Amino acid sequence: MYYVAMKDHEIGRNLATEQYLMNNVDFDEPLVLFYYEEPCIIVGRNQNTLEEINADYVREHHITVTRRLSGGGAVYQDLGNLCFSFVVDSDSQEFGDFKTFTKPIIDALHDMGATTATVSGRNDLLVDGKKFSGNAMYSRNGKTFSHGTLMLNVDLNVVPQALTVPTDKIASKGIKSVRSRVTNLRPYLAPEYQNITVPEFQDALLKELFHVDSLDQIADKEYHVTPEQQKAIDKIYEDYYANWDWVYGKSPEFSVKRRQHFDMGTIDARIKVDDGLINNIKFYGDFFGSGNVQDIEAALNGVRYDHEAIADALADIDLNQYFTGIERTAIIDLIAQ
Repeated sequence: MYYVAMKDHEIGRNLATEQYLMNNVDFDEPLVLFYYEEPCIIVGRNQNTLEEINADYVREHHITVTRRLSGGGAVYQDLGNLCFSFVVDSDSQEFGDFKTFTKPIIDALHDMGATTATVSGRNDLLVDGKKFSGNAMYSRNGKTFSHGTLMLNVDLNVVPQALTVPTDKIASKGIKSVRSRVTNLRPYLAPEYQNITVPEFQDALLKELFHVDSLDQIADKEYHVTPEQQKAIDKIYEDYYANWDWVYGKSPEFSVKRRQHFDMGTIDARIKVDDGLINNIKFYGDFFGSGNVQDIEAALNGVRYDHEAIADALADIDLNQYFTGIERTAIIDLIAQ
């Protein structure tokens, strides 16, 4: 395994680096990346950004907002959080298998004293029943990355103020607030780690993952971005993560709104119907999928807005590639109910 410990603390630049390394560098072994950043919110690929954030609070507190390539829900991060990302060949891991991807992290945390850390639900890591990590996945051109957060010492008072969480999602998880279901890891670590900083936590995890006593022992496993590669990364940053259209997008008006929460995520369909035909349709949500939902939107454009016509239009499409783990009939019922 190779590793990259990013030096930048701007979320967009770190995501751009992750994207570049996945798509443009061929590694003969898996790659793990670590990074941490200034206060920011990262929304999932398929989410409606303005419905996920408290825009006034975000603006007043200078919180960076960006969108990632992977699905899933919005997360808040600050310098008390450490992000990790594993990049592997797609044929080596099943898309959506978060338990396998996160096992090395869980094992390392157990060794550091957080013995109750576990994988729960589709993509959360919990300790004593509270979430300290959310994970998401993206696959393209034979490569997959699975990245996640590790809340070591995040300002938990900011989380419920910065994020807007739909009431149906709160109800489906049986919780009263965002604040009540998240926690920091540091109190659960062994005594020698009780005052650990995020940079120290990063180094400790690297030593656990590589089973070494010193990072000097794995100096040959650290990958360094070249100046030429950095130019390409900077372009990705400008094209995606600092681009208003990518982060916020343009949300058209819709005449029908269909929203449902499933075990594998929420689907929120906005449909504009003219003369009985679908004139425009947009899918939002924290669902996962290796495909681009714009394919589904295009397939439904101009289709008669009834159950049979929608089912026929989607008959030859593997919906599991776009809404992983959600039944085909449930998706069609949601759109056409």
